[in-house]
Amino acid sequence: MKLSFPARIYLIALVLRLIPVLLTRSLGIGLDDMFQYDMLARSLASGGGFRWYAQAALKQLEPYVDFDLATAKGYDPKYGLYTSFRAPLYPAFLAIVYFFSGAGASRFFAARLVQIIFLGAPLAPFTYLVSKRLAGPLFFDETKLERSAKTSAWVVACYPMLLVYPLGLGTENPFFVLLLVSYLFLLKSIEQPTKFNFILSAVLLALTALTRSVILPFAGLAFLYMIYLHRKNAILAGLAFILILSPWVIRNSLLHKRLTGIETSMGYNLYLGYYPHGNGSFIFGPSLDLLTIMDDAERDEVGTQKALGFIKAQPARIVPLAINRLGFFFGLEKRVLMYFYSNDLLGYIPARILFVVALVLLLPFVTISISALFGFSLLKWNPQTKLLGFLFFAYLLPHVFILSEDRFHLALIPYFSILAALLWTGGFGGISARWNGSLTGRVFVAFAVVGAVFLFLNWGFELSRDADKIAQLFGPNGNNSHFPY
Repeated sequence: MKLSFPARIYLIALVLRLIPVLLTRSLGIGLDDMFQYDMLARSLASGGGFRWYAQAALKQLEPYVDFDLATAKGYDPKYGLYTSFRAPLYPAFLAIVYFFSGAGASRFFAARLVQIIFLGAPLAPFTYLVSKRLAGPLFFDETKLERSAKTSAWVVACYPMLLVYPLGLGTENPFFVLLLVSYLFLLKSIEQPTKFNFILSAVLLALTALTRSVILPFAGLAFLYMIYLHRKNAILAGLAFILILSPWVIRNSLLHKRLTGIETSMGYNLYLGYYPHGNGSFIFGPSLDLLTIMDDAERDEVGTQKALGFIKAQPARIVPLAINRLGFFFGLEKRVLMYFYSNDLLGYIPARILFVVALVLLLPFVTISISALFGFSLLKWNPQTKLLGFLFFAYLLPHVFILSEDRFHLALIPYFSILAALLWTGGFGGISARWNGSLTGRVFVAFAVVGAVFLFLNWGFELSRDADKIAQLFGPNGNNSHFPY
């Protein structure tokens, strides 16, 4: 029996992701976001609720952060403190894994294994399915449409950073696939506006928001657009979306005795994003400043007030910081390599081999993002592509005005791959035809050219800015440079 292409590409993506997981079977986690998700998951799995910083966990953090929990309201040394700082879905996912695998040292391997099976590998076949619906109006030739969809799936299946990302215990793992499947069912809702499609898209978008609330602006735009297109069923989907989010919002509001959203990390992120000596991205030192405030609502308020103070003191920084963040968002994917190699987690690698490894990690994003710009210019302007435009705009906007890192663009790689495949399949002659076809076509192509120039300038500036670190990394003791994440 011959397997369908989605099944085959899933198995290939699974095998490719299995390799790094098996090679790092005994790999632990760092004392960062992963540590927090692990704390929450262990608490949930043991029946302690959505709590963190129990006494046992604090002992591991004593050398790094001085937590004063003596005055924290509701603190229980055995179970920890109830929190709303993190969105709930990913810790709940890990808790299910820990329930079956146990909370011993092997839990990290179990989590990574489950992540590649249910979260990582499915990205490839779902990219294929989204591409078929998004690119359909562009190709009258079914063979070219199929080739384009398969190419985009292959890109996602083999994309280096997506191969290794399941090694981390981070919200991106469920976020990537939930967002992609949500978009797929939104496309289906446009083409087939049935109650089933609308309700399922609402459920999936709600789960995406419960993973990372940064997607809420897109969810709002998507539902407004669907209401504009289809009225009744779209309103029903919007109500379903709100209904699914409500229990967690009510829980957090009761916890803090005031209206509270999905997570209370906005103030913390604003504080880092507008820190006077910061650059709009994550910086290690100041990232510890607010962590000693154990009340999440208080930390959120203090962070927000301090950020507003930074803005009022230096309002001229708003635009430069926004440009910086835009640059960081589309930055080269070198941060993981620099951190892991400089902290001797990979051992010494000769400079020539390290250069090849760097090219393998960096060139895919360069190639795909530039191609995607021109691929986007080929799209016909219809409800499906408008929805894609809403996604790009609404997902990018919070990062431009709050906090940005290059890892945030990974959520868009499936869509970039689809657009890049359109260009590669249709041929570069399509760009010329688009330019000569209409004023709209010329605007889109011009936008692509300007975007490509921006990206190359951004990458050149980034390499120049980090030249000293890169030179140190490629030096004889580069594996002991100890760069912070």
